[in-house]
Amino acid sequence: MLIVRHPAAAFWRAWSIWTISVAATVAALGYNAVHPLPAKLASETGSASTGVVAVVLVGAFATVGALLAWKRPGNPIGWLLSATSLTYAAGISSELVLQFPRTRTLANWLGWTWLLGIGLCVFVVLLFPSGQLPSRRWRPVAWAAAVGLAGWVVGNAFAPTIITASPPSPNPVGATGPAGDVFKLMALGGAGLLAGTGLAGMLSLVFRYRHAQTVERAQLKWLVYAGALVVAALLAMAPIEWIMGAGSAADNLQNGLTSGTVALVAVAIGIAVLRYRLYDIDRLISRTLAYAIITGLLAGLYAGLVLLATRVPDLTSQVGVAFATLAAAALFNPLRRRVQHRVDKRFNRARYNADNTVAAFAARLQDATDPDAIRSDLMSTIHHAVEPAHVSLWVSQRD
Repeated sequence: MLIVRHPAAAFWRAWSIWTISVAATVAALGYNAVHPLPAKLASETGSASTGVVAVVLVGAFATVGALLAWKRPGNPIGWLLSATSLTYAAGISSELVLQFPRTRTLANWLGWTWLLGIGLCVFVVLLFPSGQLPSRRWRPVAWAAAVGLAGWVVGNAFAPTIITASPPSPNPVGATGPAGDVFKLMALGGAGLLAGTGLAGMLSLVFRYRHAQTVERAQLKWLVYAGALVVAALLAMAPIEWIMGAGSAADNLQNGLTSGTVALVAVAIGIAVLRYRLYDIDRLISRTLAYAIITGLLAGLYAGLVLLATRVPDLTSQVGVAFATLAAAALFNPLRRRVQHRVDKRFNRARYNADNTVAAFAARLQDATDPDAIRSDLMSTIHHAVEPAHVSLWVSQRD
Protein backbone atom coordinates (compact mmCIF):
# COMPACT_ATOMS: atom_id res chain seq x y z
CA MET A 1 0.00 0.00 0.00
CA LEU A 2 1.40 3.37 -1.06
CA ILE A 3 1.37 5.88 1.79
CA VAL A 4 2.09 9.49 0.85
CA ARG A 5 3.19 11.74 3.68
CA HIS A 6 3.58 15.04 1.78
CA PRO A 7 0.29 16.98 2.14
CA ALA A 8 0.19 18.31 -1.44
CA ALA A 9 0.99 14.93 -2.99
CA ALA A 10 -1.52 13.24 -0.70
CA PHE A 11 -4.21 15.73 -1.73
CA TRP A 12 -3.74 15.19 -5.47
CA ARG A 13 -3.42 11.43 -5.31
CA ALA A 14 -6.35 10.97 -2.93
CA TRP A 15 -8.75 13.12 -4.91
CA SER A 16 -7.52 11.69 -8.23
CA ILE A 17 -8.63 8.24 -7.04
CA TRP A 18 -11.95 9.80 -5.97
CA THR A 19 -12.39 11.36 -9.42
CA ILE A 20 -11.67 8.09 -11.25
CA SER A 21 -14.07 6.10 -9.02
CA VAL A 22 -16.91 8.58 -9.29
CA ALA A 23 -16.39 9.22 -13.02
CA ALA A 24 -16.39 5.49 -13.85
CA THR A 25 -19.56 4.94 -11.83
CA VAL A 26 -21.40 7.94 -13.28
CA ALA A 27 -20.32 7.05 -16.84
CA ALA A 28 -21.56 3.46 -16.56
CA LEU A 29 -24.85 4.33 -14.90
CA GLY A 30 -25.44 7.36 -17.14
CA TYR A 31 -24.89 5.40 -20.34
CA ASN A 32 -27.21 2.64 -19.13
CA ALA A 33 -29.86 5.23 -18.30
CA VAL A 34 -29.73 6.65 -21.84
CA HIS A 35 -29.34 3.26 -23.53
CA PRO A 36 -31.20 0.70 -21.37
CA LEU A 37 -30.00 -2.89 -21.49
CA PRO A 38 -32.24 -5.58 -23.04
CA ALA A 39 -34.77 -7.00 -20.60
CA LYS A 40 -32.90 -10.29 -20.14
CA LEU A 41 -29.56 -8.63 -19.39
CA ALA A 42 -31.21 -5.99 -17.21
CA SER A 43 -32.78 -8.68 -15.02
CA GLU A 44 -29.36 -10.26 -14.51
CA THR A 45 -27.77 -7.01 -13.32
CA GLY A 46 -30.22 -6.50 -10.46
CA SER A 47 -33.27 -4.45 -9.48
CA ALA A 48 -34.05 -0.87 -10.36
CA SER A 49 -32.31 0.38 -7.24
CA THR A 50 -28.91 -1.06 -8.21
CA GLY A 51 -27.78 2.28 -9.60
CA VAL A 52 -28.69 4.10 -6.40
CA VAL A 53 -26.86 1.47 -4.34
CA ALA A 54 -23.76 1.92 -6.50
CA VAL A 55 -23.81 5.70 -6.13
CA VAL A 56 -24.26 5.49 -2.34
CA LEU A 57 -21.49 2.94 -1.78
CA VAL A 58 -18.95 4.41 -4.19
CA GLY A 59 -19.73 7.95 -3.02
CA ALA A 60 -19.37 7.08 0.67
CA PHE A 61 -16.19 5.00 0.45
CA ALA A 62 -14.53 7.22 -2.15
CA THR A 63 -15.29 10.46 -0.28
CA VAL A 64 -14.33 9.21 3.17
CA GLY A 65 -11.25 7.50 1.76
CA ALA A 66 -10.13 10.67 -0.03
CA LEU A 67 -10.63 12.78 3.10
CA LEU A 68 -8.67 10.39 5.30
CA ALA A 69 -5.89 9.92 2.74
CA TRP A 70 -5.60 13.69 2.44
CA LYS A 71 -5.85 14.61 6.12
CA ARG A 72 -4.13 11.50 7.52
CA PRO A 73 -1.80 10.37 4.71
CA GLY A 74 0.31 8.32 7.10
CA ASN A 75 -2.69 6.17 8.06
CA PRO A 76 -3.31 3.42 5.45
CA ILE A 77 -7.03 3.22 6.23
CA GLY A 78 -7.85 6.15 3.94
CA TRP A 79 -5.96 4.57 1.04
CA LEU A 80 -7.66 1.22 1.67
CA LEU A 81 -11.11 2.83 1.54
CA SER A 82 -10.15 4.65 -1.66
CA ALA A 83 -8.98 1.37 -3.20
CA THR A 84 -12.25 -0.27 -2.13
CA SER A 85 -14.27 2.37 -3.95
CA LEU A 86 -12.05 1.94 -7.01
CA THR A 87 -12.63 -1.82 -7.16
CA TYR A 88 -16.37 -1.36 -6.74
CA ALA A 89 -16.38 1.25 -9.53
CA ALA A 90 -14.54 -1.25 -11.74
CA GLY A 91 -17.25 -3.80 -11.05
CA ILE A 92 -19.96 -1.28 -11.93
CA SER A 93 -18.14 -0.42 -15.16
CA SER A 94 -18.81 -3.98 -16.28
CA GLU A 95 -22.41 -2.92 -16.91
CA LEU A 96 -21.11 -0.41 -19.47
CA VAL A 97 -19.04 -3.12 -21.16
CA LEU A 98 -22.14 -5.33 -21.14
CA GLN A 99 -23.80 -2.91 -23.59
CA PHE A 100 -21.70 -4.20 -26.48
CA PRO A 101 -22.24 -7.78 -27.74
CA ARG A 102 -18.56 -8.43 -28.47
CA THR A 103 -17.47 -7.54 -24.95
CA ARG A 104 -20.22 -9.15 -22.89
CA THR A 105 -17.98 -12.05 -21.88
CA LEU A 106 -15.40 -9.53 -20.70
CA ALA A 107 -18.17 -7.79 -18.74
CA ASN A 108 -18.82 -10.99 -16.80
CA TRP A 109 -15.08 -11.23 -16.08
CA LEU A 110 -14.99 -7.65 -14.76
CA GLY A 111 -18.06 -8.21 -12.62
CA TRP A 112 -16.18 -10.01 -9.84
CA THR A 113 -13.66 -7.20 -9.27
CA TRP A 114 -15.92 -5.34 -6.83
CA LEU A 115 -15.51 -8.25 -4.42
CA LEU A 116 -11.89 -7.16 -3.97
CA GLY A 117 -13.26 -4.43 -1.73
CA ILE A 118 -14.41 -7.05 0.78
CA GLY A 119 -10.85 -8.35 1.05
CA LEU A 120 -9.48 -4.84 1.49
CA CYS A 121 -12.00 -4.19 4.26
CA VAL A 122 -10.42 -7.06 6.23
CA PHE A 123 -7.26 -4.94 6.43
CA VAL A 124 -9.32 -1.89 7.41
CA VAL A 125 -10.69 -3.80 10.41
CA LEU A 126 -7.27 -5.17 11.37
CA LEU A 127 -5.62 -1.73 11.23
CA PHE A 128 -8.48 0.35 12.67
CA PRO A 129 -8.19 3.01 14.05
CA SER A 130 -4.46 3.78 14.32
CA GLY A 131 -3.37 2.24 11.03
CA GLN A 132 -1.25 -0.34 12.85
CA LEU A 133 -1.87 -3.89 14.02
CA PRO A 134 -2.89 -4.31 17.68
CA SER A 135 0.41 -6.10 18.34
CA ARG A 136 3.09 -8.15 16.60
CA ARG A 137 1.11 -11.31 17.33
CA TRP A 138 -1.43 -10.24 14.70
CA ARG A 139 1.10 -10.22 11.86
CA PRO A 140 0.32 -13.84 10.82
CA VAL A 141 -3.34 -12.84 10.48
CA ALA A 142 -2.39 -9.92 8.22
CA TRP A 143 -0.16 -12.18 6.11
CA ALA A 144 -2.94 -14.77 5.88
CA ALA A 145 -5.35 -12.06 4.71
CA ALA A 146 -2.83 -10.96 2.07
CA VAL A 147 -2.40 -14.55 0.85
CA GLY A 148 -6.17 -15.04 0.80
CA LEU A 149 -6.70 -11.85 -1.18
CA ALA A 150 -3.99 -12.79 -3.67
CA GLY A 151 -5.47 -16.27 -4.09
CA TRP A 152 -8.94 -14.83 -4.55
CA VAL A 153 -7.75 -12.37 -7.21
CA VAL A 154 -5.53 -14.73 -9.21
CA GLY A 155 -7.95 -17.63 -8.91
CA ASN A 156 -10.95 -15.66 -10.13
CA ALA A 157 -8.93 -14.04 -12.90
CA PHE A 158 -7.73 -17.33 -14.46
CA ALA A 159 -10.25 -20.00 -13.36
CA PRO A 160 -11.85 -21.85 -16.32
CA THR A 161 -15.24 -20.38 -15.42
CA ILE A 162 -16.22 -17.10 -13.82
CA ILE A 163 -17.11 -18.37 -10.35
CA THR A 164 -18.99 -15.28 -9.23
CA ALA A 165 -21.31 -15.26 -12.28
CA SER A 166 -24.76 -16.81 -11.85
CA PRO A 167 -24.79 -19.28 -13.54
CA PRO A 168 -20.99 -19.64 -13.95
CA SER A 169 -19.94 -18.62 -17.45
CA PRO A 170 -16.77 -19.40 -19.46
CA ASN A 171 -13.77 -17.24 -18.57
CA PRO A 172 -12.27 -15.63 -21.71
CA VAL A 173 -8.77 -15.74 -20.20
CA GLY A 174 -9.25 -18.85 -18.07
CA ALA A 175 -6.87 -21.78 -17.98
CA THR A 176 -7.97 -25.28 -18.91
CA GLY A 177 -7.10 -28.73 -17.66
CA PRO A 178 -5.28 -29.28 -14.36
CA ALA A 179 -4.09 -25.65 -14.29
CA GLY A 180 -7.71 -24.49 -14.37
CA ASP A 181 -8.53 -26.69 -11.38
CA VAL A 182 -5.60 -25.19 -9.49
CA PHE A 183 -6.84 -21.65 -10.13
CA LYS A 184 -10.34 -22.64 -9.04
CA LEU A 185 -8.98 -24.07 -5.79
CA MET A 186 -6.96 -20.88 -5.31
CA ALA A 187 -10.13 -18.79 -5.60
CA LEU A 188 -12.09 -20.95 -3.16
CA GLY A 189 -9.18 -21.20 -0.72
CA GLY A 190 -8.63 -17.45 -0.89
CA ALA A 191 -12.29 -16.84 -0.10
CA GLY A 192 -12.02 -19.16 2.91
CA LEU A 193 -8.89 -17.39 4.18
CA LEU A 194 -10.54 -13.99 3.79
CA ALA A 195 -13.57 -15.18 5.74
CA GLY A 196 -11.39 -16.55 8.54
CA THR A 197 -9.17 -13.47 8.76
CA GLY A 198 -12.27 -11.28 8.68
CA LEU A 199 -13.56 -13.00 11.81
CA ALA A 200 -10.10 -12.66 13.36
CA GLY A 201 -10.19 -8.94 12.53
CA MET A 202 -13.44 -8.59 14.44
CA LEU A 203 -11.84 -10.35 17.41
CA SER A 204 -8.95 -7.90 17.19
CA LEU A 205 -11.42 -5.08 17.91
CA VAL A 206 -12.29 -6.81 21.19
CA PHE A 207 -8.58 -7.11 21.98
CA ARG A 208 -8.03 -3.42 21.19
CA TYR A 209 -11.02 -2.33 23.28
CA ARG A 210 -9.80 -4.18 26.36
CA HIS A 211 -6.40 -2.47 26.20
CA ALA A 212 -7.53 0.91 24.81
CA GLN A 213 -7.58 4.30 26.46
CA THR A 214 -10.60 6.65 26.40
CA VAL A 215 -10.03 8.10 22.93
CA GLU A 216 -9.43 4.77 21.20
CA ARG A 217 -12.45 3.25 22.93
CA ALA A 218 -14.64 6.02 21.51
CA GLN A 219 -13.16 5.36 18.06
CA LEU A 220 -13.94 1.66 18.32
CA LYS A 221 -17.49 2.41 19.46
CA TRP A 222 -18.14 4.29 16.21
CA LEU A 223 -17.20 1.26 14.11
CA VAL A 224 -19.13 -1.17 16.30
CA TYR A 225 -22.19 1.09 16.21
CA ALA A 226 -22.14 1.23 12.39
CA GLY A 227 -21.58 -2.54 12.21
CA ALA A 228 -24.58 -3.12 14.49
CA LEU A 229 -26.74 -1.06 12.13
CA VAL A 230 -25.62 -3.28 9.22
CA VAL A 231 -26.58 -6.40 11.19
CA ALA A 232 -29.96 -4.84 12.06
CA ALA A 233 -30.57 -4.08 8.38
CA LEU A 234 -29.74 -7.66 7.39
CA LEU A 235 -32.06 -9.03 10.08
CA ALA A 236 -34.84 -6.74 8.80
CA MET A 237 -34.71 -8.27 5.31
CA ALA A 238 -36.85 -11.31 6.12
CA PRO A 239 -39.67 -9.33 7.84
CA ILE A 240 -39.68 -6.82 4.95
CA GLU A 241 -40.11 -9.58 2.39
CA TRP A 242 -42.80 -11.24 4.54
CA ILE A 243 -44.77 -8.00 4.93
CA MET A 244 -44.34 -6.58 1.42
CA GLY A 245 -44.02 -9.85 -0.49
CA ALA A 246 -41.38 -10.69 -3.07
CA GLY A 247 -41.03 -8.01 -5.72
CA SER A 248 -39.22 -4.91 -6.84
CA ALA A 249 -40.61 -2.75 -4.00
CA ALA A 250 -39.24 -5.09 -1.34
CA ASP A 251 -35.94 -5.43 -3.22
CA ASN A 252 -35.57 -1.66 -3.46
CA LEU A 253 -36.24 -1.20 0.26
CA GLN A 254 -33.82 -3.98 1.19
CA ASN A 255 -31.12 -2.57 -1.11
CA GLY A 256 -31.67 0.88 0.35
CA LEU A 257 -31.33 -0.36 3.93
CA THR A 258 -28.22 -2.44 3.34
CA SER A 259 -26.40 0.08 1.15
CA GLY A 260 -27.28 2.95 3.49
CA THR A 261 -26.01 1.16 6.57
CA VAL A 262 -22.84 -0.04 4.82
CA ALA A 263 -22.21 3.55 3.71
CA LEU A 264 -22.58 4.57 7.37
CA VAL A 265 -19.67 2.23 8.18
CA ALA A 266 -17.43 4.37 5.97
CA VAL A 267 -18.77 7.54 7.61
CA ALA A 268 -18.18 6.10 11.09
CA ILE A 269 -14.59 5.20 10.15
CA GLY A 270 -14.04 8.75 8.91
CA ILE A 271 -15.39 10.28 12.13
CA ALA A 272 -13.30 7.92 14.26
CA VAL A 273 -9.99 8.45 12.43
CA LEU A 274 -10.44 12.23 12.10
CA ARG A 275 -11.80 12.35 15.68
CA TYR A 276 -14.56 14.72 14.59
CA ARG A 277 -17.31 14.90 17.27
CA LEU A 278 -15.81 11.70 18.62
CA TYR A 279 -17.52 11.63 21.99
CA ASP A 280 -21.01 12.03 20.54
CA ILE A 281 -21.07 8.26 20.08
CA ASP A 282 -22.38 7.55 23.60
CA ARG A 283 -25.26 9.95 23.08
CA LEU A 284 -25.97 8.44 19.65
CA ILE A 285 -26.01 4.89 21.02
CA SER A 286 -28.31 5.82 23.89
CA ARG A 287 -30.71 7.65 21.57
CA THR A 288 -30.79 4.76 19.10
CA LEU A 289 -31.49 2.19 21.81
CA ALA A 290 -34.08 4.39 23.49
CA TYR A 291 -36.06 5.04 20.32
CA ALA A 292 -35.83 1.40 19.26
CA ILE A 293 -37.28 0.33 22.62
CA ILE A 294 -39.98 3.03 22.49
CA THR A 295 -40.94 2.06 18.95
CA GLY A 296 -41.29 -1.59 19.92
CA LEU A 297 -43.32 -0.83 23.05
CA LEU A 298 -45.66 1.61 21.31
CA ALA A 299 -46.12 -0.69 18.31
CA GLY A 300 -47.11 -3.54 20.62
CA LEU A 301 -49.37 -1.26 22.67
CA TYR A 302 -51.00 0.10 19.53
CA ALA A 303 -51.67 -3.35 18.10
CA GLY A 304 -53.06 -4.56 21.43
CA LEU A 305 -55.37 -1.57 21.84
CA VAL A 306 -56.67 -1.89 18.29
CA LEU A 307 -57.37 -5.56 18.87
CA LEU A 308 -59.18 -4.89 22.16
CA ALA A 309 -61.14 -1.91 20.86
CA THR A 310 -62.40 -3.74 17.80
CA ARG A 311 -63.70 -6.59 20.00
CA VAL A 312 -66.00 -4.21 21.87
CA PRO A 313 -69.47 -4.55 20.25
CA ASP A 314 -70.37 -0.83 20.37
CA LEU A 315 -67.12 0.35 18.75
CA THR A 316 -66.34 0.37 15.05
CA SER A 317 -62.90 -0.40 13.71
CA GLN A 318 -62.32 3.29 12.85
CA VAL A 319 -63.08 4.34 16.42
CA GLY A 320 -60.82 1.63 17.78
CA VAL A 321 -57.92 2.71 15.57
CA ALA A 322 -58.44 6.37 16.54
CA PHE A 323 -58.52 5.46 20.24
CA ALA A 324 -55.31 3.41 19.93
CA THR A 325 -53.58 6.24 18.05
CA LEU A 326 -54.52 8.81 20.70
CA ALA A 327 -53.41 6.51 23.52
CA ALA A 328 -50.03 5.86 21.84
CA ALA A 329 -49.51 9.59 21.22
CA ALA A 330 -50.37 10.45 24.83
CA LEU A 331 -47.95 7.86 26.20
CA PHE A 332 -45.05 8.79 23.91
CA ASN A 333 -43.41 11.57 25.96
CA PRO A 334 -43.75 9.93 29.42
CA LEU A 335 -42.49 6.66 28.02
CA ARG A 336 -39.64 8.38 26.18
CA ARG A 337 -38.44 10.13 29.36
CA ARG A 338 -38.49 6.95 31.43
CA VAL A 339 -36.80 4.80 28.79
CA GLN A 340 -34.19 7.47 28.00
CA HIS A 341 -33.36 7.81 31.69
CA ARG A 342 -32.82 4.06 32.03
CA VAL A 343 -30.78 3.81 28.81
CA ASP A 344 -28.60 6.81 29.72
CA LYS A 345 -27.94 5.26 33.11
CA ARG A 346 -26.60 2.12 31.42
CA PHE A 347 -25.08 3.27 28.10
CA ASN A 348 -24.43 7.01 28.49
CA ARG A 349 -23.19 7.14 32.04
CA ALA A 350 -21.24 10.37 31.54
CA ARG A 351 -24.38 12.28 30.64
CA TYR A 352 -26.38 10.59 33.40
CA ASN A 353 -23.77 11.57 36.00
CA ALA A 354 -23.55 15.11 34.59
CA ASP A 355 -27.33 15.53 34.78
CA ASN A 356 -27.36 14.31 38.37
CA THR A 357 -24.51 16.69 39.25
CA VAL A 358 -26.32 19.68 37.74
CA ALA A 359 -29.60 18.71 39.42
CA ALA A 360 -27.87 18.47 42.79
CA PHE A 361 -26.28 21.90 42.26
CA ALA A 362 -29.69 23.39 41.40
CA ALA A 363 -31.12 21.94 44.62
CA ARG A 364 -28.28 23.41 46.70
CA LEU A 365 -28.65 26.76 44.96
CA GLN A 366 -32.18 27.21 46.30
CA ASP A 367 -30.92 27.62 49.89
CA ALA A 368 -27.53 29.28 49.17
CA THR A 369 -26.97 32.93 50.14
CA ASP A 370 -23.19 33.35 50.23
CA PRO A 371 -21.85 34.50 46.77
CA ASP A 372 -18.40 33.11 47.41
CA ALA A 373 -19.81 29.71 48.34
CA ILE A 374 -22.04 29.72 45.23
CA ARG A 375 -19.06 30.60 43.04
CA SER A 376 -16.96 27.81 44.50
CA ASP A 377 -19.81 25.32 44.21
CA LEU A 378 -20.42 26.34 40.59
CA MET A 379 -16.77 25.83 39.65
CA SER A 380 -16.74 22.43 41.35
CA THR A 381 -19.96 21.39 39.57
CA ILE A 382 -18.57 22.34 36.16
CA HIS A 383 -15.40 20.36 36.84
CA HIS A 384 -17.37 17.25 37.80
CA ALA A 385 -19.93 17.57 34.98
CA VAL A 386 -17.77 18.25 31.91
CA GLU A 387 -14.17 17.95 33.20
CA PRO A 388 -12.75 20.94 31.27
CA ALA A 389 -9.03 21.72 31.15
CA HIS A 390 -9.62 25.21 32.50
CA VAL A 391 -12.57 27.14 33.97
CA SER A 392 -12.92 30.90 34.34
CA LEU A 393 -15.83 32.75 35.94
CA TRP A 394 -16.54 36.38 35.17
CA VAL A 395 -18.92 38.23 37.52
CA SER A 396 -20.37 41.57 36.52
CA GLN A 397 -19.91 44.25 39.22
CA ARG A 398 -22.98 46.46 39.58
CA ASP A 399 -23.53 49.39 41.90
